[in-house]
Amino acid sequence: MRVLLTGGAGFIGSHIADLLVERGHTPVLLDALLPQAHTEGKAPAWLDRHEVVHGDVRDAGLLDRLLPRVDTVCHQAAMVGHGVDPNDGPDFTQNNDVATSVLLAAMFRSGHRDLVMASSMVVYGEGRYSCPEHGIVPAPARTQADVDAGRYDLPCPHCGRDLGGELIPEDAPLEPRSTYAATKLAQEHLAVAWARATGGRVWAMRYHNVYGPRMPQNTPYAGVASIFRSSLERGEAPRVMEDGRQRRDFVHVGDVAAANLAALETPAEEGRCVPLNVCSGEARTIGDLATTLAAAMDGPAPQVVGGARPGDVRHVTADPARAAALLGYRARTRFADGIAAFATDPLRDAVG
Repeated sequence: MRVLLTGGAGFIGSHIADLLVERGHTPVLLDALLPQAHTEGKAPAWLDRHEVVHGDVRDAGLLDRLLPRVDTVCHQAAMVGHGVDPNDGPDFTQNNDVATSVLLAAMFRSGHRDLVMASSMVVYGEGRYSCPEHGIVPAPARTQADVDAGRYDLPCPHCGRDLGGELIPEDAPLEPRSTYAATKLAQEHLAVAWARATGGRVWAMRYHNVYGPRMPQNTPYAGVASIFRSSLERGEAPRVMEDGRQRRDFVHVGDVAAANLAALETPAEEGRCVPLNVCSGEARTIGDLATTLAAAMDGPAPQVVGGARPGDVRHVTADPARAAALLGYRARTRFADGIAAFATDPLRDAVG
């Protein structure tokens, strides 16, 4: 199987490329080498064995030349992360939504109907919550006043009691709370419309907190694991926001690559875009991450500093059942083992 892998030079894309080769497939990597993730616009050395096309997914002519050479498409290209401020909005929209619409149009022209697409847990906004008295309830948006006062847990909208976090399934309400999140949900909506119009088959892979080798570092677009490791390498304590008890699902990039391979080898239902949580099924706190990584690196203990970034949510932990049922996917890397390895994993060069 020949696979057009957009964003193939990226953190997750490069691992998918390696796994495709290991399983006897041939990836063709298309990457714009955005400066937010790539130093001086160069592909890293670990891609030397792959065919890398330096180009933009928004280049329709380029896609028209590449698509006839491949059997299917794995769309990982995106601008990710919290970003710096709302000035990033146009770049997020161009690189995520416009690029996806150009790709879908080119796939229609070429007759391709199967797509595996990177989405994100951020489409959920806050996770799933329950009240001891009222059961599952919608999570209210946190106010800045509550954050400033150190009130981080969410109150039940009916009785005001603190809500407990639950595993979130794919059919939960979607409520993006950042610019990046809004563009990821828009990508899913574009794929839904395309699948209905063409009979296409799409898997939307909702990644949870991915970590592992080749993460970008020292950039506002990096993940929290990379940010903590950069602090520890400088001899500084990781700075943990809120109270450190906010929960996430940390999933190793090797498991994410395996999920994508399973999706590429298993067609989705015709005419549908099917979302899947790509997660470990193992809920951990941000404080757990900082403490475990600091211990593995023999560094200073984390500092809990309070506050929250705009767009931060309290708890998002994932239900892995659908991916297990439809793809046979289960994460293999346990949190303690993965974080211990991450302490010395090779990362991308710092973005200057």
